[in-house]
Amino acid sequence: MSIKQTVTLLQSKNGICCALQRANSWWSGVQMGPPDAILGVTEAFKRDTNPNKINLGVGAYRDDNGKPYVLPSVRKAEEKIKAKGLDKEYAPISGVPEFCKRSIELALGENSPAVKNGLNATVQGISGTGALRIGGAFLNSFFPGNKIIYLPSPSWGNHNPIFKHSGLEVKSYRYYNPKTCGLDVQGTLEDISKIPEKSIILLHACAHNPTGVDPNKEQWKEISEVIKKRNLFVFFDMAYQGFATGSVDNDAFAVRYFLEQGHNIALAQSFAKNMGLYGERAGAFSIIGSSKDEADRIMSQIKILIRPMYSNPPINGARIVAEILSDPGLKSEWLPEVKGMADRIISVRNKLKENLKKEGSSRNWEHITNQIGMFCFTGMTPEQVEKLVKEHSVYLTKDGRISIAGVTSKNVDYLARAMHLSTK
Repeated sequence: MSIKQTVTLLQSKNGICCALQRANSWWSGVQMGPPDAILGVTEAFKRDTNPNKINLGVGAYRDDNGKPYVLPSVRKAEEKIKAKGLDKEYAPISGVPEFCKRSIELALGENSPAVKNGLNATVQGISGTGALRIGGAFLNSFFPGNKIIYLPSPSWGNHNPIFKHSGLEVKSYRYYNPKTCGLDVQGTLEDISKIPEKSIILLHACAHNPTGVDPNKEQWKEISEVIKKRNLFVFFDMAYQGFATGSVDNDAFAVRYFLEQGHNIALAQSFAKNMGLYGERAGAFSIIGSSKDEADRIMSQIKILIRPMYSNPPINGARIVAEILSDPGLKSEWLPEVKGMADRIISVRNKLKENLKKEGSSRNWEHITNQIGMFCFTGMTPEQVEKLVKEHSVYLTKDGRISIAGVTSKNVDYLARAMHLSTK
């Protein structure tokens, strides 16, 4: 056999072997999944060589230089924790006890009757996402009504998969009005009034993600009344306490009001935004029961659910939160820092609206300042978004949502001009 024939035979055998390996693979049926929408925006931004490019897709706070921001109170808390020489032993299944105690106090207020009477079953979760996932698992296992959760339309992109993964059926109710870029209050109330009794409804406590549209206090009261009439169970997602208005008490209004009105709620909290602890994954999940005995029984079952999920939560972020919230000096430093972040977002919203007017835009941009929190639904069409990306290197999601945290005093003029040219 010649060398050429030998090589041909070996190549043929290798091809057959590879084909057999593919045929016998356990994972040959796994298809390539779609890329994450936000990560896709970031990747496209990184490839762009335009020096004026802006990334408005990122869902994390940035300072006025466009850089990640570590709060000074967090740095001080880290130093205090380091000085204590703590060990790295497991936290209890329910989490760092002081973290859980301070988290629910921040949400409901230190003088809350629910806290004082021990009506809360509170556990540490892996940030807000993990807290929601614990809640989904508990509701799927123990909720005595319909295993259906109703989300506002639109809602945070991860809500749907979290609750589906938990085994709940997911449906929606009207919330955002694209014509006004504001709340569709009548649609919201009408849809809620038709939700089957003993179902679950999810509400964003403040700084609705992704629209930035929140009900005002009177509208919250109307929503509470309709929910009570329909006998629905309320699950609050509060990822932005303090980050919306700059006041942790103002931003907790809906949660506290609903409790005052007799709703027994579930609550997911996150400290990613208001303490900048994105990578520390510090969050909490709570259910408010009707008695101390009920809360204790709920807690026992939540711990049983957590054990096979991840067993014990991480300790570092929880220790930072606990240190800040339990130390009066650190807490008094942290509160103005939260307000400072919120104020920067609010001031940038004002500047963007003013600059659009200066550019000569005839559109009504009032919703930019009427909306609140990190995100803004601009009202731009997919075609206008595409123009903004291709012609001006301003990156955002196709639905026209922008992260206000990506806007700074240095790029707001360019952004306003680009938005005007893309929408006129």
